[in-house]
Amino acid sequence: MPVLSVGCSLSLLSHSRCLFLKPAAGYNTRRICDMDREGQILHNKLLVRKIVNKVVLYTLLVAVAVFLIFPYIFMINRSFMTSKEIMGSEIKFFPSVWTVSAYVKMFSQQNYLLYTLNTLKVVVFNIIAVPFSASLCAYGFAKIKFRGRKIVFMLVLSTIMIPGAVTQVPLYVLFSNLGWTESVLPLTIPALFGGGAINIFLMMQFMRGVSNEIEEAAKIDGAGYLRRYFYIMIPLCLPILLYVAVGAFGSNWSDFYGPLVYLRDSNSYTLAVAIYYDSITTNVAMESANVRMAAGVFMSIPPALLFLLYQRKLVDGIQMGAVKA
Repeated sequence: MPVLSVGCSLSLLSHSRCLFLKPAAGYNTRRICDMDREGQILHNKLLVRKIVNKVVLYTLLVAVAVFLIFPYIFMINRSFMTSKEIMGSEIKFFPSVWTVSAYVKMFSQQNYLLYTLNTLKVVVFNIIAVPFSASLCAYGFAKIKFRGRKIVFMLVLSTIMIPGAVTQVPLYVLFSNLGWTESVLPLTIPALFGGGAINIFLMMQFMRGVSNEIEEAAKIDGAGYLRRYFYIMIPLCLPILLYVAVGAFGSNWSDFYGPLVYLRDSNSYTLAVAIYYDSITTNVAMESANVRMAAGVFMSIPPALLFLLYQRKLVDGIQMGAVKA
């Protein structure tokens, strides 16, 4: 048996030496060498197939990425063109002369600085109000026991299934009766009432993972609900708070339907609505086509930068919430 083991080991080490090994009694070394060659050929075939599959997969992914990013690159290039070059009969991908006049005109003549400030007012209010109100509601569902808690939470989650178009008319009538139309109040004040069912759900799942012993220790020291919420829960929930805040920024920065319905005064327009109205006005659209492209590029920069800067923290926040759930 020891002689047989040594013979097997040596036969599997090298193809060139297989035929020169002295086989043990009753042991076919040539057959083992043939089996080793067949195994090596099979391994090479599997390796080639794996490489081919990766090449095909990455080729498809690159093709899809190019297809999706092409309109954005086209818009960036056109933002550096003149309006006449854009409206010309010849379609050009790259500008003949690179110029930043569209960006200068956007802020100096087209009043886009005011539209940006109007948008920032709505965005800043929401990125503060949405995480605060959602976390406050989530804390009540996660850490405070009261009668009917599960029923109330089920009712809150059920609102996710209601389409926004169904509630748009009742909300408009309500805000009109309150005298809030033609102002930013319908775009800001509702954020103080929960911040959205999905945000409440995410934060509640995160808070459930916080140890109850910490809450009990603070309770023994005389801390009330609000004190425990502000001094214990909020510091521990920073990852999920950041995730909700970034989500609120993205949804409000690019919000078009809400400002379109409630804002009538041109001095209160947000960026999305201002670009829309300028685009449907024939004279403005033809004379300032490059400004429209520059405005689109400008609108896309803050969300992209925010995602790139906080990508790791956003992923960590949602993963920690899922693990704690």
